[in-house]
Amino acid sequence: MPHEVQVRVRYEETDQMGVVYHSKYLHFFELGRTEAMRAAGMRYRDLEDEGVFLAVSEVGVRYLASARYDDLLTVRSRITAVGKARLRFDYEVAIEDGAPLVTGHTMLACVDENNRPRRLPPRVLELARSQLEV
Repeated sequence: MPHEVQVRVRYEETDQMGVVYHSKYLHFFELGRTEAMRAAGMRYRDLEDEGVFLAVSEVGVRYLASARYDDLLTVRSRITAVGKARLRFDYEVAIEDGAPLVTGHTMLACVDENNRPRRLPPRVLELARSQLEV
């Protein structure tokens, strides 16, 4: 089951027509990913304190409909792939009535404090694999 978090569209996230600007959906993805990881026991802050950084290495977005100022959105996030040094999250951003507005994914590469690739720690691998949808 995907993790869900709600967010209300703020005025600053919209363009002159009151429509959410396309790049703001990446912020919603990050919010969803961060909260999904927190719910699974993987806080970004703790990982970074351990010298583990998750850098976005790939993004894909498909726009289906527009969100507007003051809409209440639900961001659904789930881990869909786990590798030795990478995680993939898939997302759906939906409006209050449940209609999907945007779908997408991010691939996260594990790096150290010097931005060199490294393996995910065993604890993180185990937690991430436990979140995989079957």
